[in-house]
Amino acid sequence: MNISARVTDERVLDVRFDDASLIVDLMDGRTISAPLAWYPRLLRATVAQREHWQKAGAGYGIHWPDVDEDLSTEGLLRGAPA
Repeated sequence: MNISARVTDERVLDVRFDDASLIVDLMDGRTISAPLAWYPRLLRATVAQREHWQKAGAGYGIHWPDVDEDLSTEGLLRGAPA
């Protein structure tokens, strides 16, 4: 029997926004989309503040220094609002 394991890499590749959503691309090709309303600090932030993000936690988190917001890919995958 041949069993192949799924290889996942939940580290952040890219972060972007549309009018209503936070969109996070992961290294393994998955994309997470969550309502921007779940993250009030990001919802109230300017476009420039949203675009100024950094990878955190060895790539498993996202930090927005201008609005003091931190999110993890684990939380995003669980669907956990702020």
